[in-house]
Amino acid sequence: MSAPVTPVSHVSDTARWVAMYRAMESERPDALFQDPWARKLAGPEGEAILNSIPKGRETAWPMIVRTHVMDELILRAIAQDGVDTVLNLASGLDARPYRLPLPASLRWIEVDFADVLSYKQTILAGTRPHCALEFAPVDLTDNSARSTFFARVGASSSQTFVITEGLLAYLQSDQVARLASDLSAQSSFRWWLIDLASPDLLKRLNKTWGKSLQRAPLIFGPAEGTQFFEPHGWREKEYRPIFDESIRLNRTMRFARLMRFMGHFYSRKMRERFKRFSGIVLFERK
Repeated sequence: MSAPVTPVSHVSDTARWVAMYRAMESERPDALFQDPWARKLAGPEGEAILNSIPKGRETAWPMIVRTHVMDELILRAIAQDGVDTVLNLASGLDARPYRLPLPASLRWIEVDFADVLSYKQTILAGTRPHCALEFAPVDLTDNSARSTFFARVGASSSQTFVITEGLLAYLQSDQVARLASDLSAQSSFRWWLIDLASPDLLKRLNKTWGKSLQRAPLIFGPAEGTQFFEPHGWREKEYRPIFDESIRLNRTMRFARLMRFMGHFYSRKMRERFKRFSGIVLFERK
């Protein structure tokens, strides 16, 4: 018996889904960010995915929070740390080079499958990015191609800030380990910004979205959290819990503040487990 057909036929389709969340936020009068291209990038396919995902609109808030917090950390690093290159891995339909106030001298490299980059370039044709933008069609699951590409970028930059937004959860643990090691092998790759799920979150998401994401299952959520990356050359520099950030940004779930208050009565171990349920992590190279 064949598996049921869902709007998500490949992991790259999730980029259209996430673009819909950016569109939803951008259309709010109190929007945290503006992405005027998001709805066009998502296309009707993105809306179909959003409508097919159980609790799709109800769970928009973590994606919106993730986008804004990453925006903040990227802009801070460029302003304060002398970043000369941003390497956006599995960039999908991200439009940061067009929507963020970036210096014209900044080198920004978008990496994804060739068809994803071609589609994005077609949609954004005639739109001028704020920085020096490059597109690199690289299959990040191809170990040889990935290593060769990283070496080329590493040799041509000095202060590189790497982003992987919405990627790692779809990879196997050994793939994440190899990616982390390949990145840390380049001395100019100084920082790495990711979003990280816990086993508890994966369990909950797979229960809710499992049937919808059969072609793009959520896999990676290490029990050891950010310590998973230590043997592969990266140490945690900053951790932003999605739940705490959602309250700060006023983009949160119902009864979130009550849940936060009740958390004060939990044990220290349980509070830490809840804090690490889902977060944005900024690593620095060891």
